[in-house]
Amino acid sequence: MVDPISLRHHRPFVHFWCARVATTIAYQIATVAVGWKVYELTGSALALGLIGLVQFVPVVLFTLIVGHVADRYDRRQVVRVSQLTEAAATLFLAVGSAGDWLTPGVLFAIVFVTGSTRAFVLPSIHALLPALVPTGLFSRAVAGSASANQTAIIIGPALGGLLYLAGPAVAFAASSAIFGVAALLTSLIRLDQARQARAPLSLQLLLSGIAFIRGRPAILGAISLDLFAVLLGGATALLPIYARDILETGPWGLGLLRSAPALGALAASLVLARYPLKSGVGRTLFASIIAFGAATVVFGLSRSLPLSLAALAALGAADAVSVVIRFSLVQMRTPDEMRGRVSAVNSMFIGASNTLGEFESGITAAWLGAVPAVLLGGTGTILVALLWMRMFPDLRRMDRLEMARRE
Repeated sequence: MVDPISLRHHRPFVHFWCARVATTIAYQIATVAVGWKVYELTGSALALGLIGLVQFVPVVLFTLIVGHVADRYDRRQVVRVSQLTEAAATLFLAVGSAGDWLTPGVLFAIVFVTGSTRAFVLPSIHALLPALVPTGLFSRAVAGSASANQTAIIIGPALGGLLYLAGPAVAFAASSAIFGVAALLTSLIRLDQARQARAPLSLQLLLSGIAFIRGRPAILGAISLDLFAVLLGGATALLPIYARDILETGPWGLGLLRSAPALGALAASLVLARYPLKSGVGRTLFASIIAFGAATVVFGLSRSLPLSLAALAALGAADAVSVVIRFSLVQMRTPDEMRGRVSAVNSMFIGASNTLGEFESGITAAWLGAVPAVLLGGTGTILVALLWMRMFPDLRRMDRLEMARRE
């Protein structure tokens, strides 16, 4: 068995890992600052939900072209340009905060810009990963990549909350600087083979990622399971309400709440990097989604900060298991020349689950209150998992991820 520490000897993966940490830290700092600033300006749960909707719109608008770009052009350059664009956007927010002329409308406009850049960067990152390590290390590289993301989500929100205490301009400026560092790290990634030009643009080419997924029920089931489970169960948009009004903490408390899911996810990712799943993959996937829903319910009922943090950590651990399984499944069953297009469609589903989930939570909280909204979402997640077990029996019975490579 290959020691997972051997990933450290693959320099392209090391640079990739560091770049992903920096990118996610910068994004999380900006997310905490934008969320707190919007709630500070509006005091509205609906406005918090609209942040998610504004982020989701460019994902839908650009999905097809994003996949084509990721397959036709150097994925490293796509990622770097996106990181530099996010650096410029957050610098703009820093200047606006220092000048005290930011309004909710300006914030939403910048959120749309950053959402557009992330629509390009995420599929390119996902499609780039298989080229960085040998085939035998791929499943561990997936878990290692997830650990990079979760490490940053632990550090980023807490750091964002602390920086916000010094003022929103400080938080946004720090985010901009770290995005710049991420772009530099991405430039250091070296691959043995340069990207080759692909087929010319056509409607059939743009739609091929969707057709590929539709023809593979296991992939369709895994992706759609994430869409509906997180769409219902995601409560992150309501964390500012829980931090200020229910748990009665400040920006530092919001940072801790945002970091807690990542702490649990990091622990799960490190375990999976050391001990990859070898059997019962389908059952494990559905168990992790049910656990995600149950932890959401516990968080919704909690009035104690320690219990809330523990519930969010459990939620994050369950989600990490699901992410590693789904990502490995999609990448293992997709040819390299199509990974950009398939990853773009997958990212649209992920974006829908996260950003529309925030919008759904904001709408439901505006109608019913924050606590009922979270309880309803967690219960809905469990019901979706049970329903999908019946709708996609092949996914439920899937035993080993490695079998996908022989398909």
